[in-house]
Amino acid sequence: MNKHFHHLIPCFVLFSLVACGGSPPPATPTASPTPTVVPTAFSTPTAIPTTFSTPTTSLINSPLSQSVTLTSYLFSSGNSPEYTITAQTPALTGSNDPRVIKFNHEMYALVQGLMNEFSVNLKDLPADPMLTKSFQDISFKLVSPPGNIYSLKFGIMVYVEGAAHPNTYSRTVTYDLEKGEDVILAQLFLPGVDYLSPISEYCLSQLNASPIGPALYAEGAQPTLENYRNWNISADGLVVTFDAYQVAAYAAGPQIVTIPYTALAGIIDPNRPLSIYLQ
Repeated sequence: MNKHFHHLIPCFVLFSLVACGGSPPPATPTASPTPTVVPTAFSTPTAIPTTFSTPTTSLINSPLSQSVTLTSYLFSSGNSPEYTITAQTPALTGSNDPRVIKFNHEMYALVQGLMNEFSVNLKDLPADPMLTKSFQDISFKLVSPPGNIYSLKFGIMVYVEGAAHPNTYSRTVTYDLEKGEDVILAQLFLPGVDYLSPISEYCLSQLNASPIGPALYAEGAQPTLENYRNWNISADGLVVTFDAYQVAAYAAGPQIVTIPYTALAGIIDPNRPLSIYLQ
């Protein structure tokens, strides 16, 4: 069972949820469709253009981000008697450029995967028709300022009827639209440099000085890729999100540390996205 559900295990023995199939929405939606069933597997959207229009002369030398708009479409499963799912999926509209199509595919697959995960983790539990308040809610926000970098943070809340409280966790994605590829944390820094240690040291210092300091789970902020899987680029610094239970008890909630770029100036790659914040 997925780690995001392990805090709900004592309550799971009473419940069962099942998933059903569905068709994906367009990759570059123009409206906000509301499907009524939960897809159980990702399949390539069929409404994606296979040919790409040639940009006008005025746009050829312009950043692609100037011709697209970040929007979202809503998924809402209101017909299931066992549970409800609501989910926002980000999508770029305004261009059929392959880099836009790639972004939309990736966002669709990510959200579908989260919904499938919810269904799979609950489908084998004993059925109880009286327990109908379980839910999953997926939302997102754009953390990065306007430009070619789209740094998104997804918030996922899951509740299983009878549990003491919902479980929440995060997923982050940073996409370079001009390059048409995801950005990984290591790419922000000089090749071969130890970037995790200074990031960890800064975060630990901030967490120790915060109200959770006396009860800090320090192992959750040690310099490992797993501990720093949730990060975003913002105008103010590198934003690190520690999910509930990672560095503190659930009651303390998720912990967020923003590392000023000046604190990382010596290791930031001048040819990568963070360099613009040091100018």
